[in-house]
Amino acid sequence: MKYPIFIIAAVLGIQAWSQETVDTTDVFYRHLDLKEVVVTGASGNIKLRESSAPVSLLTARQLESVSSTNIIDAVATVPGVSQITTGSGISKPVIRGMGFNRIVVVSDGIRQEGQQWGDEHGIEIDAAGVSSVEVLKGPGSLVYGSDALAGVLKFNSYPIVPMGKIRAGVSAGYQTNNGLFDYSLYFAGNKRGIVWDARYSGKMAHAYKNRYDGYVPNSQFRERAARLMGGVNRSWGHSRLTLSYYNITPSIVEGERDPETGELVCEYGRPKQYAHGMPYQQVYHYKAAWDNSFHIGAGKLNALLGYQLNRRQEFENAEHPNEYELYFKLHTFSYNVHYVTGLLGGWRVTGGIGGMYQRSLNAGEEYLIPDYNLMDMGVFATASRRFERWTLNGGLRYDHRHLHSKPLEEEGQTRFRDMTRNFGGVTGSVGAVLHAGPHWDLRANLSRGFRAPNISELTSNGVHEGSIRYELGDAGLKPEYSLQFDLGVDFTNRYVSVQLNMFASHVDNYIYLHRVDEVVEQGYDTFRFDSGDSRLWGGELAVDIHPIHDLHIGTSFDFVRAVLLHQPRQSRNLPYMPAPRWRTEVKYEFTHDGRLFNNAYASLGVDYNLRQNHFYEAYGTETATPAYALLNASVGTDIMIRGRRVASLTVIGSNLTGKAYQNHLSRLKMTDVNPVTGRRGVFNMGRNVTFKLTVPLEW
Repeated sequence: MKYPIFIIAAVLGIQAWSQETVDTTDVFYRHLDLKEVVVTGASGNIKLRESSAPVSLLTARQLESVSSTNIIDAVATVPGVSQITTGSGISKPVIRGMGFNRIVVVSDGIRQEGQQWGDEHGIEIDAAGVSSVEVLKGPGSLVYGSDALAGVLKFNSYPIVPMGKIRAGVSAGYQTNNGLFDYSLYFAGNKRGIVWDARYSGKMAHAYKNRYDGYVPNSQFRERAARLMGGVNRSWGHSRLTLSYYNITPSIVEGERDPETGELVCEYGRPKQYAHGMPYQQVYHYKAAWDNSFHIGAGKLNALLGYQLNRRQEFENAEHPNEYELYFKLHTFSYNVHYVTGLLGGWRVTGGIGGMYQRSLNAGEEYLIPDYNLMDMGVFATASRRFERWTLNGGLRYDHRHLHSKPLEEEGQTRFRDMTRNFGGVTGSVGAVLHAGPHWDLRANLSRGFRAPNISELTSNGVHEGSIRYELGDAGLKPEYSLQFDLGVDFTNRYVSVQLNMFASHVDNYIYLHRVDEVVEQGYDTFRFDSGDSRLWGGELAVDIHPIHDLHIGTSFDFVRAVLLHQPRQSRNLPYMPAPRWRTEVKYEFTHDGRLFNNAYASLGVDYNLRQNHFYEAYGTETATPAYALLNASVGTDIMIRGRRVASLTVIGSNLTGKAYQNHLSRLKMTDVNPVTGRRGVFNMGRNVTFKLTVPLEW
């Protein structure tokens, strides 16, 4: 690391927003109304306007108004957030150009661990059970661990039902393009401090279609999820146990084409079938999370324990469709214990420890990574203080990771060598917010990030079937270290809200995957992990104009530029960086107190992705991506009877002009060339109309 640690340590860290839980019970949050949004940080309740680093929020209302096939589809509408996609069912989050193990995903209070180094499967979270999403951009998660080089996605479940209440309901949705049908049933209550919450969800879709490819064979998927929470709320605190199950069966799109017609080949089944094609995956995720909170003196002790089992199987043989070739089993035990003090001389201080133990096993006939054990431990301290016009926050953390992978001999040759690596790093954050007036907030934040290379980057040696490539790791890779500076300006008055966030980051030993000019196995391109010093910079601008109470005109622009230092032109740009994006929407709210229709609205918007000319050219790893614009519209309303909401209905139209386009981060963009048209790869989804219906009940 070129920057000495004392730059961070000298300011004594103080980070207050490490473990936010959104309180949106009585607040309808519009994109930039930060003054009214309250989060519960590791050092107590704070408002978003008091966070020195950029934090974005999606509430339940916003999630309902977005057309999505998975939860990351919805999150990717946040400025600075994008996604790596495989068809319509698989999405991986990207924050400011960085994804995979550089993002910590938090659900039920613990880190989600599910072989997140792979890009051919999504995150194992039921979208129907998410009430809000917090996006923390940049290094700074001192509670959840040092892997959050890009940031944190925190998925919040629905809040506990008020005392004496019982709630139930059902929701359902349908999408016209891929015939997606989803439903969710829930039952929750709170009687004398005994709390519970149960949910079951299902989803299925056939192949999606677009103007150029027609129906895309093997883009269908099925999904099932269940969740059960039970616990007690008492004067001393609370204790809650959550058990969850998630299963998705996505087919694998390979993009093969008929050499004469150029049409996509469908060798197994029919494009519009809901049953899986061939090849396909089975991903299972089981999780138990035990959340405890105890009031001790003026402070609070929080203890979170978790266990997760992730099973991922790949099936490739059409003659034996139920016999897996690749099978990963990942066991994860995690813990997080921290104490939040009361005010100490005006400061609120938090200290704690957190970590995990992992064991990964291969149970199939094919191999990509070896069996391995991982031990991770971190200790952290944060503090914050609010002055009359200033808010200061920040913190320090130290992490140690021990990784041991096991050797494997195959047909007299060494497939994987015995390897032991130890990594350690200091992370930190310090920042300040100046409340310059009733309408202005200025924020600045300096943070240091650390990430150890993952098992795939270090040891991969095999065909990554879902990605249709042969991957080679590098056991000598060093950890990534970053130093990032964030600067933000917020302005809000009665008629307009503006938020500008800018960042610049230097990352030592940035690890990336690129194509090489060699063939290890016939029929597959070879990709190798490499590293180099890099520089990333960019920002997000969002404006919300409401000249009258019911009319909102919102627009946002975000971009990231990322380069490898000391490289020739063809390999200067970091691969897999999102294109600059501009979004705008005009929304009119018709009613807020109607007798039959309430909170009725209509909106019209455009998503415009600029041309991506900055790509990794060497050996054909990437190609440029043309610009495209998508026209969207939506209408929605609550249906009222005798002053109570009995249903909510939303209709959303996406890509209404049926534009044929390819997102730069679509994994299907680099599949086979159509020999008839000369177009390369598979295109994204065409015109789609989504219908959503929610029926709530309460006693």
